[in-house]
Amino acid sequence: MVPPSSPTPKKNAKAKFPYFNRELSWLAFNRRVLELATSTDQPLLERLKFLSIVSSNLDEFYEIRVAGLVQQVESGVIEVGVDGLGPKEQLRRIHSIAGSLVADQYACWHKQLVPAMKKEGIAFKTPAELDAKEKRWLKQYFEEQVYPVLTPMAIDPAHPFPQLGNKTLNILVSLKRPRTRKQPPMMAIIPVPRILPRVVHIDLGKKDAQSYIFLSDVVNLYVEQLFPGHKVQGAWAFRITRNSDLYIDEEEVENLLKKIEEELYKLRKGDPVRLEIEHDVDEGMLNQLTKAIDLPSDYVVRIDGPLNPTRLMGAYGMIERPDLKDSPFQPNLPADLAVPKKLFANIREDDFLLHHPYDSFQPVVDFIREAGSDPQVFAIKQTLYRTSGDSPIIAALKEASLKGKQVTALVELKARFDEANNIQWARELEEVGVHVVYGLVGLKTHCKCCLVVRREADGLRRYVHLGTGNYNPKTAKLYTDLSIFTAREAITSEVADLFNTLTGFSRSPEFSSLLVAPFNLHSGMQALIKREARNAKAGKPARIIAKTNSLIDKETIDNLYAASQAGVKIDLIVRGICGLVPGVKGLSENITVRSILGRYLEHSRIYYFENSEKQADIYIGSADWMPRNFFRRIECVFPIQDAELHKEVTEEILPCILTDTTAKFLQPNGAYKLKPRPKGDSIVSSQQKFMEKAEAERTHNQHLLDSESAES
Repeated sequence: MVPPSSPTPKKNAKAKFPYFNRELSWLAFNRRVLELATSTDQPLLERLKFLSIVSSNLDEFYEIRVAGLVQQVESGVIEVGVDGLGPKEQLRRIHSIAGSLVADQYACWHKQLVPAMKKEGIAFKTPAELDAKEKRWLKQYFEEQVYPVLTPMAIDPAHPFPQLGNKTLNILVSLKRPRTRKQPPMMAIIPVPRILPRVVHIDLGKKDAQSYIFLSDVVNLYVEQLFPGHKVQGAWAFRITRNSDLYIDEEEVENLLKKIEEELYKLRKGDPVRLEIEHDVDEGMLNQLTKAIDLPSDYVVRIDGPLNPTRLMGAYGMIERPDLKDSPFQPNLPADLAVPKKLFANIREDDFLLHHPYDSFQPVVDFIREAGSDPQVFAIKQTLYRTSGDSPIIAALKEASLKGKQVTALVELKARFDEANNIQWARELEEVGVHVVYGLVGLKTHCKCCLVVRREADGLRRYVHLGTGNYNPKTAKLYTDLSIFTAREAITSEVADLFNTLTGFSRSPEFSSLLVAPFNLHSGMQALIKREARNAKAGKPARIIAKTNSLIDKETIDNLYAASQAGVKIDLIVRGICGLVPGVKGLSENITVRSILGRYLEHSRIYYFENSEKQADIYIGSADWMPRNFFRRIECVFPIQDAELHKEVTEEILPCILTDTTAKFLQPNGAYKLKPRPKGDSIVSSQQKFMEKAEAERTHNQHLLDSESAES
C-alpha cells in the first residue's frame, strides 16, 4: 500500500529557486545508460546493446538539441534560461561533458567489452589482428560485395566537394600522384552506401569462434584498388551529423504531407553540427575537410574505435549466443482478454489494465481486429504517433475499412524521425478508404486513443482503449507502459469529444474526467499539486508520486517546491531529464528523484495524489511534465476509476517501483547515486519482480484456458 505522509512544513525557502539545465540533465541520463554498458551485472551482449544505445542517443541529441543551440548562437540569442545558462555556455559545457562521455564509451569498448567477448570466442578484429585466411576471405568479400557499389570521388576544381548525407559512413583519402614530389596530397571521398552491413562476419566456418570486423576497416584495407595509378597515403573513416529538425509553418502550408516530404529531403542537406573521424587523421586533410563542410574545430570528435557504435545493435542481432543475452520472456495474456470474440462483452462488464511488456500487447491488436470484423461495430477512431514497419494495427484498420466500417485515423506526420514511415501509412490507409486526419495546426497529436462505436440491443455503446505508449507491437515488448480498456460512459463520451476536436474545428472543448493538453492538462495538474500542499498545511495526509520520462516545466517544478515546503512527501520517478533540484534544505528536502534504467525502457506515466477526502487520485497517460506536452501537443491523461485497478496500481505497481534498489537517486549537485544497500541484502529490481509476477499469472491463465478447452 502507498502510505500517506505529512512531514513537518519548512519555512524560509530560498527566494531564487534552483533548476538543472535540460541539456546537461539529458547528458547525465545518457551517462546512466553507459553505466549499464559497464556493469558486469548485465549479460555481456546486453552491455554491447547499451553501448549502442548511448551512441544512438547522442546522435539524436546533436541532431536536435545541439543543432538548436547552434542556431540560437548564430542568431545572436543571448537570453539565459531559468538555470542561468545561455546558448554559448550550454554549448561549451556540452562539448566538455559529451567529450568525456565519448572517451568513457570507447574505454568501455576497448578495455571491457572487446576482451570479455574475446574470452567468449567472439572477436572484433582490427586489420592488424587478421591472419592470412581472414585476409583472403575479406579480399574476396570486398571484391564481390563492396567494391562494385563504391564510387570514389576526387576533390579538385573540376570535382567540387560532394553533398554527404546525415550520419552516413564516408572514407577520407589522402592521395599522392606518382612522380610528383612537391605537390600537396590530393583529397578524395568514398561515400559508403547504407545497403552494406557496417559489421562484417568473417565466416570461415568455425563453430567455436566468431570473428567480426567493421566495414570501414575492410574498405581501408583495400582502398588502393579504388585509385589505380595513385599512392594512398592514408584513409580515415568519418561521418557528419546534421541538423535534423523540421521547420514548417503549418499556417502557411496547404498540403502538410507534401511539405513534410520536401523537408525530409532537405534534412539530408542540413547544416553539420558534428564531425566524427578516426583519431589518427592527417591534420592537413582534416583542415581541408572541416573547411569544405564549414564546421568549427570545436565540433570535431576524434574516434579511436568503431566510428558509429550504434551499428553494434546489428552485431547484437547477428551473434547467436543466448547465454550472453537476457533470458527470453513470454508476456502474460490475461484470461478475460484471451478470446477476441468475448472482448466487447468482457470490457462492458469490467475495466481492464494492461502492464506492458509484462502483459501481452495482443489484446490491443485483437480489439481493433475484432472491431473490424464485428458486424455490430460501425465506427473506429484511432490515433497513430509511431508504429512498426509491419504493423498489425495498420493492417487491421485497412481491413476494417474494406469491410465497410467508418474508420478514422489521426496520423501524426511530425513524429520525429518517423515522418517518412507515417507518410507511407497515411497513403496506404487513404487508398483503402480510411479517413486520414493530421490533427490540429501547430499541435502534435501524441495521445494514445482508440474508440470503437458499437450498436447493441440497448443502443449505441462506445468502447475505448487508452494508453501511455504507442500503438506499436514491437516497442510494446521493449517499453514499460500501462493501458486500459473501458466502456465507462464518463470516459468514452469524453474520448469521443476529443476525437471530434481533432477532426473538426472545436478549439475549446470541455473535459471533466480526462486531462487533455493543451486544454486542461497543465491547469489540472497544478491544481492537484496545490491541493496536496493545502492538505499538508491543514495537517491532513498528503503525498505525491509521479512517474514520468521528463520533468522540466518551470511552473510544475515551482509548485512541487511549494508543496515540499508545505510538508508534502513527494517521490518522483524520472527516467531522463529532470530540472528539479531535490534535497535542498527548506525548499525541496521532502522531494526524492530516482531514475530506473534496465532491460526495458521505463515509459509509463503515472501520477498519484493522496487526496485526503476520498480515495487517492491516480492518472496515467501519454504526457510528461514538459512544456511541449502541456502546450504544444494533444495529450490525454485519464483517471483509474475501477476499484480493483486502483488497488493494483497503489498496492502492487507503485510500491514495487519505489522499493527498486537498482534506482539511482538524483543529488542536489546533479549526480546520481545508488542508495547504500545493507550488507547481505539482495538486489531488488522492479522489472524482474513484474516479470516474475507475469510468469506466475501466465502459467495460471494457461491452466484455466486448458481446463476450459478440455471441458468443452
